[in-house]
Amino acid sequence: PHTLADWIGWLCMNPWTGFPILALVLYFGLYQFVGVFGAGTVVGLIEENLFGEYINPFVENLVRSIVPWPAIQELLVGEYGVWTLGVTYAIALILPIVTFFFLVFALLEDTGYLPRLAMLIDRAFKALGLNGRAVIPIVLGFGCDTMATVVTRVLETRRERIITTLLLTLTIPCSAQLGVVLALLSAYPLGLAIWAGVIALVFLVSGWLAAQVLPGRATPFYMEIPPMRLPSLSNVLLKTLARLQWYFLEVLPLFLIASVLIWVGQLTGLFDLALRALTPLTQLLSLPAQTSVAFLFGFFRRDYGAAGLYDLHEKGLLTGNDMLITAVVLTLFVPCVAQFLITIKERGWKTALAMFAIAMTVAFGVGFLLSRALGALGVQVG
Repeated sequence: PHTLADWIGWLCMNPWTGFPILALVLYFGLYQFVGVFGAGTVVGLIEENLFGEYINPFVENLVRSIVPWPAIQELLVGEYGVWTLGVTYAIALILPIVTFFFLVFALLEDTGYLPRLAMLIDRAFKALGLNGRAVIPIVLGFGCDTMATVVTRVLETRRERIITTLLLTLTIPCSAQLGVVLALLSAYPLGLAIWAGVIALVFLVSGWLAAQVLPGRATPFYMEIPPMRLPSLSNVLLKTLARLQWYFLEVLPLFLIASVLIWVGQLTGLFDLALRALTPLTQLLSLPAQTSVAFLFGFFRRDYGAAGLYDLHEKGLLTGNDMLITAVVLTLFVPCVAQFLITIKERGWKTALAMFAIAMTVAFGVGFLLSRALGALGVQVG
């Protein structure tokens, strides 16, 4: 290294200093900026104050005064209506969180940190049957797992693409889910630490097992390392806006469709049937029956599951231990509809269904073990 930028770049790749730097990036970038500030402060102002006190009451009164049919009122402004669950959650809850995540991602990308992170992680990823190039879809998965599943195309072999897709499906929460979980568990530091530890352990174990089962080995990794530099504000904003445009155009229609599907499910009784099927599993985890709704929402969108968890917390229905167990199960739960469909397209029906079954089994299996461990050890996170 000859310049300050060279020294910083070298420190980011050296294992002795690179991992502490990564820990600082995760703490300040994801936890403080995306979780505490974005999902906590900003979402609180928009979702609770602006929408909760002004916009939602106005829209609900307007719809109920204009639309005479109760079923249509329920579709539009009911508890799971197009406006209540679709528009409000998409704009007031999800959009602020993904905005802050994409800002952090663009900032790290523009400084030249991400290629250095790939080099830093390369050796550790070898044990998972991957190389440093897999860092790109894995990190992007913290923004949107659907987008990240498409980006696995940059990996060289089918084996690497399958392992990375499995890790995305099983252990990587999208920014909306991550933001809500961080905001809720930030009140329980021990719970947040246990959640992070459990997810990290499942990430390592599932990746290692997949690498043992699937034939082949990790490919050599080469990457051009750009110089470290100060980020360009215009570059960061343009990249953030481009990703937000993609995300919003993709997500809002899915939110609206999911609201309609839930409405149809309620009218036909399918929704209640699915909830009854999930009830024994929630009882197995010693969780309130209402958590079944959050798990079912998690299939429509991971963001929905997180939003359902947020609602249960607001209603005071979950203890600290309940919050921890539900957060772990939701994080490990089956992929959302959008990611599942993309996985079918990218990996095929058999692989997608196998990943679905693995995620369901691991989520409730780990949740059960965690529930019993907390009870046996007498641990109360809050």
